[in-house]
Amino acid sequence: MIKKLLLLALAMSLPVAQAAEWSGNIALQNRYFLHDPLVQNTEQHSNHVSLSAEPEFYHSWDDNQQSLTFTPYVRIDQYDNERSHGDIRELNWQRVFENWELKAGISKVYWGVTESQHLVDVINQTDFVENIDGEDKLGQPMIRALYEHELGTLNLFILPGFRERTFADAEGRPRAFPVVDTNQAQYESSAEENHIDYALRWFQMVGNWEIGLSWFKGTSREPVFLPATRNGQPVLLPYYPQMTQSSLDAQMTTEEWLWKLELISRNWRNTDSQTQLLVNENYLALTAGFEYTFVGVLESDADLGLVMEYLYDDRDEATTGFFENDLMTGLRLALNDAQSTEALLGVIIDVDTQESLLSLEASRRLGDRWKLELEIRSFQHVNRLSRLQSLKNDDFIQLDLAYYF
Repeated sequence: MIKKLLLLALAMSLPVAQAAEWSGNIALQNRYFLHDPLVQNTEQHSNHVSLSAEPEFYHSWDDNQQSLTFTPYVRIDQYDNERSHGDIRELNWQRVFENWELKAGISKVYWGVTESQHLVDVINQTDFVENIDGEDKLGQPMIRALYEHELGTLNLFILPGFRERTFADAEGRPRAFPVVDTNQAQYESSAEENHIDYALRWFQMVGNWEIGLSWFKGTSREPVFLPATRNGQPVLLPYYPQMTQSSLDAQMTTEEWLWKLELISRNWRNTDSQTQLLVNENYLALTAGFEYTFVGVLESDADLGLVMEYLYDDRDEATTGFFENDLMTGLRLALNDAQSTEALLGVIIDVDTQESLLSLEASRRLGDRWKLELEIRSFQHVNRLSRLQSLKNDDFIQLDLAYYF
């Protein structure tokens, strides 16, 4: 099915392009870890260097009513074989009609409005070896139909093919312990990665509000981890259950305020905390908060935003994620200068245990073609039984220098 979908996208691109262009970036990354890893069962390194490239080819024809997009991605890591990987982020054909659109091939779709986590974003798989923040996604095979009406925009998705989540190897960092063995991945569906998933999304702007209602049925992009062994050593086995998820995301915008909400209801199979057997589970989770922007601080061109969000999961300590009763606070700075200098400093604190995740992301353009990015992650006051325990020593400072063409 996936091969047929790719052939369809390529076949549709046969007419001579009226507009064609290449763009993208090549980046050198240095990631430095401040501490030795929690468990040293292989040769370990504090400094990891990698090189990535993400070119994009785009052309259109038929008076821009049809287009082809191709975006491959590759990263070569100094030590981690799992992080040295390639992917097709985009390879799709799109046809625009009067009030609807059709897209076929591999693509990326983003849903959500909150800053700290993206509960409603379930179409694309997370590329976890790129970053643990969940922002990087693998390309997803799909057929997508979009219909625009005065009552809102309706998106219908057929998703013929599943992508497994990527995880760091024994020499990679940050990583889980025990290491996740992706070669032993299991599925609830007998079709495994060939299961066909479906999704539906309605979006509308009402006054100052942007409202999205979404529904997804298929293989969960988030795995459940089961204990296993590899060569006599303990590992974690990723198990991908079937799930049904309904969600709401909403954002209200005024001159200085952004009010945000993501809410999900999910039914799937998870491990019972007592028996460790797979059982059916229904739960609710939400992220809600606001961002207030001080425009022109200190009579300058800079804007300073205050971000606050609350993260809740009604499973409490049985949650499969990192957050169940947490508070996120942050500061967003935009200098609004010619170099597009920006920074976001945030901290997520567990209300019950006081463990925290500190994050800093900053970027600045260097001339017309270059961009420098800084990222810092730090884990503080991690509880011995916490899901963050295997990452507690993986504080790192990361620098990326990218050339855009």
